[in-house]
Amino acid sequence: MKNLNMRKASALRGVIPHAVLVVYIGIILFPLVWVLNSSFKTNKEIIAFPWSFPDEWLLSNYWNAWTGAHVSQYFTNSVVISLISAMMTLMLGTATSFALTRMKFPGLSKVINRVLLLALLVPAGSLLVPLYMLLRSMHLYNTPLALILPYITVGLPLTVFMISAFFKSIPSELEEAGIMDGLSIYGLLWRVLVPITVPPLIPVFMLNFLSNWNEFMMANLFLTKEKFRTLPVSMVAFYDQLNMNYGSLCASIMFSLIPVLLMYVILQKRIIECVKA
Repeated sequence: MKNLNMRKASALRGVIPHAVLVVYIGIILFPLVWVLNSSFKTNKEIIAFPWSFPDEWLLSNYWNAWTGAHVSQYFTNSVVISLISAMMTLMLGTATSFALTRMKFPGLSKVINRVLLLALLVPAGSLLVPLYMLLRSMHLYNTPLALILPYITVGLPLTVFMISAFFKSIPSELEEAGIMDGLSIYGLLWRVLVPITVPPLIPVFMLNFLSNWNEFMMANLFLTKEKFRTLPVSMVAFYDQLNMNYGSLCASIMFSLIPVLLMYVILQKRIIECVKA
């Protein structure tokens, strides 16, 4: 009897965490499923029967959002700006991390590390006014560079700290072997260290890309021309552009999720490798 009770208690302890996890996943997925379902409905169905499946699955909502609300243009702007910013942040962060962890600069390395640490403590919102004035004086306001450069600047400190942690775990014997083979400093970085740290670099790239993709404040302030608008900023204007077409509005939201889902599907093996490492 005692053994039976212990088995039940052990089984219960195993079930409870999984049950909590299932509930948590359900709470996270419910809004996404509701928006996906509503994107195929008419306005009448969304208002009258918000929890039911559509009588007819309308793909016209997606076409109306893509063309009528100019989602195609905003989507392209977001992809280009987020991708370039994330790639440049990763490249500069990798080179900076290599210099700080593998090259000796007496006194200077500590200063740079402290400056980067202080940069992590500065909220991005406090930089809006100085960045606005700087971009205006440099004639970069209302250009893609008005977002690309600040995104790189904001994302660089965290990227350097994350990549530096990876580089510190790599034994120096690999570099010594590369030097004996005649590799230069750049050769050591791109032909020895980077290939080894590709799995950890993938999540760093994704973190920067998603941060840039979802960013709103800078995009709303630094890009006022409609042709340069990003998707998060444009979502605010969709209510008027779509004339209260809630189905097309939900379709626009689904378009904003496409890069996130595609990136995870394509890079999921790398992410799993990083978690295992």
